[in-house]
Amino acid sequence: MSDQVTLFHNPKCSKSRATLELLQNKGVEPLIVEYLKTPPNVETLEDILDRLDINPRDLMRKKEEPYGANNLDDETLESAELIQAIIDNPILMERPIVLAKGKAAIGRPPESVLDIL
Repeated sequence: MSDQVTLFHNPKCSKSRATLELLQNKGVEPLIVEYLKTPPNVETLEDILDRLDINPRDLMRKKEEPYGANNLDDETLESAELIQAIIDNPILMERPIVLAKGKAAIGRPPESVLDIL
C-alpha cells in the first residue's frame, strides 16, 4: 500500500486550504488534485465512496447550483447517475477529501483528516 497522501483540493475553499496547511504542518506533502481542473473518473469516485462508506448523494454539496438544476434530489436516481453528475459538475463534490493508508476523510473540520494519517 502506498504511503502517498492525496488531497482533493479547491484552493478557493477555506476548509481545503486549512486542511492542506494542517497536513503540511504535520510534515505531510500530499499529492494535490485540483478536482475542479481534473475531475475524478468513475473508478476514483467509487474508490472514494467505498473508503468513506457513503453513497454518492452524501458526497454532494446540495447547495451548489447544479444540484437543483439537475434535479439531483430525485430519489429514483441510481448511484451511477449521481456519480456521473459529480464528474460532469465537479463543483458538487464535497471538499476537501484526503486519501491515506487505504482510508478517506472529508476535511470538515480539517482536523478530521488526522484520524487516517
